Amino acid sequence: MQYFEQNNNISDAEREDLLRHLVEESAPEYQIPGTAFDNPTVKRGLREHDGSGVVAGVSRICNAHGYVINEGERAPVEGELYYRGYRMSTLCENFVKENRFGFPECCYLLFFGHLPTKEQLETFSRLMSSYERLPARFDEDILMKAPSPSIMNKMATGVLSLYAYDEHPDDLSLENLLRQSMQLIAQVPVIAAHAYAVNKHYFEGRSLNLHNPRPELTTAENFLRMMRSDKSYTDEEAKLLDLCLVVHAEHSGGNNSTFACRVLSSSGTDTYSAIGAAIGSLKGPRHGGANIKVQEMFDCIKSGVKDTKDDDEVTNFLLKIMEGKAGDGSGLVYGMGHAIYTKSDPRAVMLKRYARELAEKKGYGDDFALLESIERLTPQIFAKHKGVNKAMCANVDLYSGLIYRMLNIPESMYTPLFAIARVSGWCAHRIEEYLTAKRIIRPAYKCLTAPREYVPMSER
Repeated sequence: MQYFEQNNNISDAEREDLLRHLVEESAPEYQIPGTAFDNPTVKRGLREHDGSGVVAGVSRICNAHGYVINEGERAPVEGELYYRGYRMSTLCENFVKENRFGFPECCYLLFFGHLPTKEQLETFSRLMSSYERLPARFDEDILMKAPSPSIMNKMATGVLSLYAYDEHPDDLSLENLLRQSMQLIAQVPVIAAHAYAVNKHYFEGRSLNLHNPRPELTTAENFLRMMRSDKSYTDEEAKLLDLCLVVHAEHSGGNNSTFACRVLSSSGTDTYSAIGAAIGSLKGPRHGGANIKVQEMFDCIKSGVKDTKDDDEVTNFLLKIMEGKAGDGSGLVYGMGHAIYTKSDPRAVMLKRYARELAEKKGYGDDFALLESIERLTPQIFAKHKGVNKAMCANVDLYSGLIYRMLNIPESMYTPLFAIARVSGWCAHRIEEYLTAKRIIRPAYKCLTAPREYVPMSER
């Protein structure tokens, strides 16, 4: 689809040739020697030289704990994730035990810092439901007029566009920040589902069906209902998706998308700009987009290994991936390893525990077993191939993609689902950053270019 009219004074071939010359001319200016980052004062990626994150602030919202410093070195421990002081795993276990949806309660906890009573949760859920419907003609004016091949980009566009429909978009009072936050948690799933429907209509020629949310349903139920043409789903499916939302809701202030949200919030900008930036960050394959990369790698392994139950065959193929001879050539085994977690990622542990039964029911038992093999074999292969003996665990992305596949959720919606869950955490951090930090985030970059004298045009 052609979106931009081209200048008729220049041909396509000439334009490409000119761009090629500009690339060749500018390329050296974007090269920095690796030794430049050896300076101990330079915190590449805002990380210390041992890989831990630079402490840029304090928070009461979340703690992701994956190692301890012992004798100046990182010592691996079992991973723990705390939401406002409560273990995420304990929350999940009790939601399952009590056979109820937990995401609304998780949102309440992140915003208000304590577990709600039954009455408080009912009031909060009713208020959230009141914000679910998108503004009049939003689908037509925002989602349909400029269809995008990327659902994530359309979600960001949709969130930014909500600014125009808000009577108080720049009001930074706590009351208004909470109102905007609840509205976004309620509306982002609708924007995502409708953007997907529009995408399939314009790019694949499918019939366009936009299903609206129902106020009595939870986020997980409404999402499955909006995504499926017959609007049907089982309670088991909805509760597993709800668990995924709880697991992905929050992960401390230092992860890339949450930090992006805090950076923008520190400037005093509006909520829609801050959340739009966070969505843009999450889209990246080094962050939320990794769940798609896991599935691509998984399918590659299945097609390249005759017997996925043969450890030797799987090991040999994983080694090919690490050598860059298979997969996407990056040498990365997606879904393995994490910046914080060492022995275990509690999010992966939860998803693995509660997805096993559904995998067997839906005929994905062999796929589930292959993921377990990847989790079990990769650390020892990595140690042998790299000559580095360090703790390595499966991260949340290894199992989330298979769960979405079992729920018949299309691959293009894996990262949007991550965003739908994480809006709650982003908004909690935005409110905390704006109300408590009171200083714009402004790290420094060391410039390597020496001063130069101006040369007149005639002498260049």
